[in-house]
Amino acid sequence: MPAHFLATLPNFLAYFATAIALLAVFVAIYLYVTPYEEIRLIRANNAAAAVTLAGAVLGFAMPIANVIAHSDTLYDLAVWGVIAGLVQLAAWGVARVALPTLKEDIAANRVAPAILVAALSLTVGLINAACMTY
Repeated sequence: MPAHFLATLPNFLAYFATAIALLAVFVAIYLYVTPYEEIRLIRANNAAAAVTLAGAVLGFAMPIANVIAHSDTLYDLAVWGVIAGLVQLAAWGVARVALPTLKEDIAANRVAPAILVAALSLTVGLINAACMTY
């Protein structure tokens, strides 16, 4: 194995593990704050629940990936990860206000509102990622 690979492997593992831990915490919190059971709905083939969850996960992952590419420390990653999660939860709050029947819409597998929520999550995630470049 090349020496460079061996030298950078610990950093890769540390950043990857931290990012996965941040993702797991974000998903757990997101699943807790949403008023419907995404996992149960997804297992029942509810596309609307899958679309909203996928949008939130991707919207969170974009800033995390950007921070990994530009940060110097795991501390930076952790702090910006918390901020990315808060921004995604705020986007969810905006969606709930804009679509007051969202809980019922997702449970009824109405995909149009889910696509809008996913688009909002992705857009906010993209803007968030761009703002984290320093």
